[in-house]
Amino acid sequence: MQMPTKEQILEWISENPTETSKRDIAKAFGIKGAARIDLKRILRELEAEGHLQKRSRSYRDPDRLPPVSVLQISGKTDDGELLARPLEWQGEGDQPVILMILRASDPALGEGDRVLGRLTEVSGEDYAYEGRVIRRIGTNPKRILGVFRVTDEGGRILPIDKGQDKEWFVPASAMHGAKDGELVEAEQTGPKARMGLPRAKIVERLGDPSAPKAVSLIAIHQHGIPDRFPDKVIAEADAAKPAPLGDRLDMRDMPLVTIDPADARDHDDACWAHADDDPSNPGGHIVWVAIADVAHYVTPNSELDREAKKRGNSSYFPDRVVPMLPDRLSGDLCSLHEGVPRAVLAVRMKLDSRGHKIGHRFVRGMMRSEASLNYEEVQAAKDGNANERCAELMDEVIAPLYAAYEATKIARADRQPLELDLPERKVVLSDEGTVKSVDFRERLDAHKLIEEFMILANVAAAEILIAKKSPLLFRVHEEPSQEKLDSLRDVAKSSGLTLSKGQVLQTRHLNKLLKDAVGTEEAELINLSTLRSMTQAYYAPNNFGHFGLALKSYAHFTSPIRRYADLIVHRSLIACHGWGDDGLTIEDIDTLEQTGTHISETERRSMLAERDTNDRYLASYLSERLGNEFTGKISGIARFGVFVKLDETGADGLIPMRDLGREYFKFDAEQNILIGSDTGMIIGLGQRCVVRLTEAAPVTGGIALELIELDGKRPSQVKRGGRGGPGRRKMSAAKKKAAKTKRKVARKRR
Repeated sequence: MQMPTKEQILEWISENPTETSKRDIAKAFGIKGAARIDLKRILRELEAEGHLQKRSRSYRDPDRLPPVSVLQISGKTDDGELLARPLEWQGEGDQPVILMILRASDPALGEGDRVLGRLTEVSGEDYAYEGRVIRRIGTNPKRILGVFRVTDEGGRILPIDKGQDKEWFVPASAMHGAKDGELVEAEQTGPKARMGLPRAKIVERLGDPSAPKAVSLIAIHQHGIPDRFPDKVIAEADAAKPAPLGDRLDMRDMPLVTIDPADARDHDDACWAHADDDPSNPGGHIVWVAIADVAHYVTPNSELDREAKKRGNSSYFPDRVVPMLPDRLSGDLCSLHEGVPRAVLAVRMKLDSRGHKIGHRFVRGMMRSEASLNYEEVQAAKDGNANERCAELMDEVIAPLYAAYEATKIARADRQPLELDLPERKVVLSDEGTVKSVDFRERLDAHKLIEEFMILANVAAAEILIAKKSPLLFRVHEEPSQEKLDSLRDVAKSSGLTLSKGQVLQTRHLNKLLKDAVGTEEAELINLSTLRSMTQAYYAPNNFGHFGLALKSYAHFTSPIRRYADLIVHRSLIACHGWGDDGLTIEDIDTLEQTGTHISETERRSMLAERDTNDRYLASYLSERLGNEFTGKISGIARFGVFVKLDETGADGLIPMRDLGREYFKFDAEQNILIGSDTGMIIGLGQRCVVRLTEAAPVTGGIALELIELDGKRPSQVKRGGRGGPGRRKMSAAKKKAAKTKRKVARKRR
């Protein structure tokens, strides 16, 4: 395959005016795989020389701004609305005009003020973008969450933080319409007022403290998740400038793309794949994974570094994100926005025809994202329903990515990582913050593709750092304890299934159990019980492998915007490759164990806060349906009652002992069942049931239920038996019946 000359390309475009996209040109000259990079370079040169002009998405338009930009207020319209200009304009034409859309809670802005803004492109107007203020640059006013109380002179705010007991004064002019008893978020506006209280203005009304919109904020404060950046951290982030090319590998002509959820605000990983043209690797693939170079901006022992380490990770809630890094980095300089040069650490991985990684090398580079895509549109393109922009990327980007992914599926089957099948639910909120629905997250091949490439990149990072004897934090997931395995075996046995004993446990053994359960009523129970048998993953400088992924070495490399562990791995890569003075320091190395322990704890803290928030949202969603009946499965047995997972929402509710029926139930810890004293009725894990919702408390997230049916039968309504006598005899008979049922089911399953 010979690359066409510039003259040949210009001649083709002249003769085929309707087929001038890069895809059309590549197809015309038979250009495939990595050779497309050279074609892209030639087209850019033709543009620079003035022979070509970009008119559509066929070529990347360099005159577009990223969705998050630093703006400067430049003046006003005749109607008094504020206009702004971008401070980091990279296009060759005139700077675009931006109309600022302000909210009542935004700070007062004047000409010359700088803000970090979120941009939306518009057409048909005398301005190119609409901008909304994220925050004013150089200012970081203190904020507080509390309950508003009306007074004669305005109002006061009573903080909900345990460590905050000082009230804030709100003048009548700064109440923003707040009502007595509402939960509000306020911002300090000046020194103490005349009664000695800090003066503030209300920036957001959250309504009833028990209402859905307040849920995540309360969880954030209750779990002590830092949600306000100190002034010094903000100042350091605001002072950051885009990284220069310098000695970096120039990757700007590579068609790397980001693939994220449709509502993603930041993009920290990009990928590209093509067929390997090495004749010694027939049917092989080359996969590139590029990750935002956060280490360039967050240097060791800086204010940003100390705050990122303190937070440990970002925390995600249905209505907001508490980021590890300020917006200037997480939403701007470290986000791989479409068409914008961004600094990255990248790995080039060589896969054989069966998807096994047979080589890799890391680089520190500069990329320019070809497109910011979402999972759904990429999957639709693969399934033959490509939209306009995906159609242009189909041959060069999307098809090769899926080809490489198909190969990795073979390697994954050989490796046998744990294959749990537990549907993930997503709480969907309305604009007002109320729960609109609880949906199942669809698992597309597009999701699995990105997940597999990220795993490969994480493995490559661990392997190269081990080879270079460079310290790092591993992601460790140890095998289940013997006690938890015995419990899982009991659940499997009661379901008529078997988990092998007397051998070193491997994920393939668990996968066989999960596969045997497919299509049975016990499938969800077996998946849930297997998940519960797993140990908690953590970060440590010692490598104990990753049991769940069936990997000997694993380290987090792919998300340094939201995980401090990944930043440590980036610094280690920088240090061992000699890429600069912003690599791992002696202090980093000496404190690796403490850092690993700390960020493992912050990760668990975030998980608890996220879980509490989801529980409260679900309780709020169900609170309007008291008295309704729901189907579900028994998911837990305790001395005080039975836990049920509802089919519709995935919410977990409790049936207290008093609502199981009129007879007395005895808890058998050995078999993990409840046995009715009068009827001998057995209540165990995985049983289908119908329940009535009796209580849903949004403030606590608690859900109480009443048992209506169990396995299609109504519980006994006869009165509870007395001490001894028939009640005790029936319980003894019930135990024998339970054991007999298990043996019978086991034979049936075989």
